[in-house]
Amino acid sequence: MRSQVKRDINMKYKIQILNNISKVGLDRLPEEAYALSEDEANPEAILLRSQNLHDMDIQDALLAVGRAGAGVNNIPVDKMTENGVVVFNAPGANANAVKELVIAGMLMACRNLVAAHKYVCGLEGDDENIHKQVEAGKKQFAGFELPGRTLGVVGLGAIGVRIANAARALGMDVVGFDPRISIKHAWALSSDVKAVENIEELLAQSDFITFHVPLIEGTRNLINTESLKKMKDQAVILNFARNGIVNDDAACDALKSGKLYAYVCDFPSNQLKAQSRVISLPHLGASTKEAEVNCAVMVADQVRDYLDNGTIKNAVNLPDIKLARAGAARLAILNRNVPDMIAKVSHILGDTDTNIHHMVNDSRGDFAYTLMDLDSGVAEATVKKIEAIDGVLKTRVL
Repeated sequence: MRSQVKRDINMKYKIQILNNISKVGLDRLPEEAYALSEDEANPEAILLRSQNLHDMDIQDALLAVGRAGAGVNNIPVDKMTENGVVVFNAPGANANAVKELVIAGMLMACRNLVAAHKYVCGLEGDDENIHKQVEAGKKQFAGFELPGRTLGVVGLGAIGVRIANAARALGMDVVGFDPRISIKHAWALSSDVKAVENIEELLAQSDFITFHVPLIEGTRNLINTESLKKMKDQAVILNFARNGIVNDDAACDALKSGKLYAYVCDFPSNQLKAQSRVISLPHLGASTKEAEVNCAVMVADQVRDYLDNGTIKNAVNLPDIKLARAGAARLAILNRNVPDMIAKVSHILGDTDTNIHHMVNDSRGDFAYTLMDLDSGVAEATVKKIEAIDGVLKTRVL
């Protein structure tokens, strides 16, 4: 149980910056209110990209972690939540960058561009001799075109929807599978995209398959020896989501047997380097200047709003919550999602004649979050009583 009573107006929030976060994003944290440092030992917030936090000690002062990207595999989310720390990410900020790379991956595969480039780089002799070799050898790199082919998109979030719509614009047929698609993303999806009921149906119909889902137990080794048997012959697999969704052993065996035409991924290994029909890239999914700026700006704004106002948007461990400011003080409470919590807090406030002006409460799984605007200030002793309630993890007065 941890609390933070109202901060001195002259105190700066201490933010630890890990990895190379775009300056455009960091500039969203004004120096008069935020102290940014790479080696802050006791930060109230951490901004990072790929730094591994699984072995870090979580200090009581830590309130928020902001990942300038979508995936949070490098963050111990459950451990953070147990310690009352909100974990933010930047969903959709790199969506266009990944979309373009997937389209490029399909073109590289179907037109055999990587193998053709290697062939040209190995040519020797004068220009006339090279020209003769080109004309003699180019037929081995003949490919096929995208229009009329079917792309299967697994995961129709911000990235998957953009890819599906772009593929339709290229003349491809598109089937999509996402049992948890949001209303927001469903509205953005082209009406020409066909929804399928299960992954097996998608595999059976697709000439290209691209994945845009997190790596969890349900998606680990989603493509394996058995699922490959259900796919079309000579299909192309693209994985720019997470290493482990495609079983590399199974994919390589399918390439050798001719079942797969190509495998394009963002996760190189010695095994994949040795395969002639594998195109492996050095984790370039979000590696554009625009995506890095978008991610940094989004996560900096979210962390700032949480520190200043208690607002939560795009947290991976708590619900989105926003409350227009009113009253003399704001109380933010992060707690386990158990019965009677609001009543207990209200009772303590009532005992000190503290009136709740308005409030909002929501939960996500085993945890809940509440914002209360009060008509008067709240004493430290009152905050201590609230944080002593069984199940309260962190309490702040803003």
